[in-house]
Amino acid sequence: MTLWIMYGLNGLCFGMLLFVLAAGLSLIFGIMHVINLAHGSLYMVGAYFGVFLAAYTGNFLLAVIGGSVSTAILGMIVHRFLLRRFSGNILAQVLLTLGLLFILSDIALWIWGGEPLLIDKPAFFNGVISIGEVSFPIYRLLIMVVGVLIGGFLWWFQEGTKYGAIIRAGVDDREMVETIGINIPLVMTLVFGLGAILAGVAGVLGGPMIGAYPGVDFDVLLLSIAVVIIGGLGSLRGALVGALIVGFMDSIGKGLFPEISLFILFAVTVAVLAVRPGGLFGRT
Repeated sequence: MTLWIMYGLNGLCFGMLLFVLAAGLSLIFGIMHVINLAHGSLYMVGAYFGVFLAAYTGNFLLAVIGGSVSTAILGMIVHRFLLRRFSGNILAQVLLTLGLLFILSDIALWIWGGEPLLIDKPAFFNGVISIGEVSFPIYRLLIMVVGVLIGGFLWWFQEGTKYGAIIRAGVDDREMVETIGINIPLVMTLVFGLGAILAGVAGVLGGPMIGAYPGVDFDVLLLSIAVVIIGGLGSLRGALVGALIVGFMDSIGKGLFPEISLFILFAVTVAVLAVRPGGLFGRT
């Protein structure tokens, strides 16, 4: 029983980390209709900047801020000067962002080398908490709380603010929104930047657990794509449910069947697609 509780807590923690990452991907895919296969690279850049800033300043909060700002700037530059040119051209978006994935991976390898790097946890969250017979790291509980707070903010932003209404209206009827003086291309660049910020935050938060290493961009991209496919494009609720499913399946698979854990995860993804082609909360 204790083992299953640990699987559940680890799955919940990893699922909330994936939710922070995949919420940005779902936002970009579902709302902007942009295929961004470089989303994992944004996570990687955030993680590496977090490692550097945490070591240089000794302050984890500054590492989170610096990692998210760096990815926001990079994301907005990519959208403004590259992806905006290929609006509606899915093949060009795939090839362009896939190329960026390889380029940024090689640049990171050149700058930081091939050794895995970890971010030091904040001293205040460096202990463990006992839940019955189970001891669980406090830092992982922090990730769960941060994931819930970010989810609440995104829901409020999309549904309860005029900026969320502008984004939804711009997607549904771009010409009408532009006639009232709103710069939709700028809005879409800022939305892309918001998705990049979420990837950067996830990169820094995952730094003490997963670390930064060559190939982490590919690893998290595969998992975040699985989350978005399971949950449904553009659905915040779907991103949350999909992330929890992937988190639990990853934790249980690696604990019980490490040799085929990735196969199990994507077998579940295929099963969901067979029943719900648009994802659990997407449009069928």
